[in-house]
Amino acid sequence: MAASEKLRLGVNIDHVATVRNARGGAYPDPLRAARIAEEAGADGITAHLREDRRHISDADIEGLMEVLTVPLNFEMAATDEMQKIALRHKPHAVCIVPEKREERTTEGGLEVAREENRLAHFIAPLREAGSRVSIFIAAEQRQIEAAHRIGAEVIELHTGAYCDAHAEGRMDEAQAELVRLGEMATFAKELGLEVHAGHGLTYDTVSPVAAFPEVMELNIGHFLIGEAIFLGLEPAIAQMRRLMDEARQGG
Repeated sequence: MAASEKLRLGVNIDHVATVRNARGGAYPDPLRAARIAEEAGADGITAHLREDRRHISDADIEGLMEVLTVPLNFEMAATDEMQKIALRHKPHAVCIVPEKREERTTEGGLEVAREENRLAHFIAPLREAGSRVSIFIAAEQRQIEAAHRIGAEVIELHTGAYCDAHAEGRMDEAQAELVRLGEMATFAKELGLEVHAGHGLTYDTVSPVAAFPEVMELNIGHFLIGEAIFLGLEPAIAQMRRLMDEARQGG
């Protein structure tokens, strides 16, 4: 794979809905954010429909399926309710993520190795319906091997540990996490999996991950929505796109 191959950017619009829901009205509209993201260079839109509907709503998913011209990556827990919703809408991609009601955000990767049989049966109908199935996991060999065995086509490596260490100034740990991400991206690619990455990425942390030639897509949300307060959504996304492209091209 050429290092210059374009890296896709998926923009997660969950936290536009978080701001909307704080007041219980209709503004700001996540669908409007999705359209702006498309115009700014996003290659896809990511939305996580949580069990408690704390940000994205069922109506948001329906609206996104109607208006998007780029693929929708539908993040969801491995529950019967979410499976039914995904099978009804048949989004381009379904990313299976861990979810605990009390957590503020997705705190770690999915435990695949201990639930192989259940997850294999869970994702089979999604694949049959035409959705690409991705599994959000830590950069661990046993989890990657398990994701491969259950029939996932894509894995998304959790970059949170790297980003947290970087933000807290623990640079040796950040570098060690980065090395591990790179090694596991290579391992997954060798198994035939498509490799994505995301969680916590910022302007300061994106470039080393974007430079991994095995990584085909980054999914970034919270930071971009935060930067949009100061820059506007389109300039915030355009800057991330520029940093990703420069890293990919070795610049």
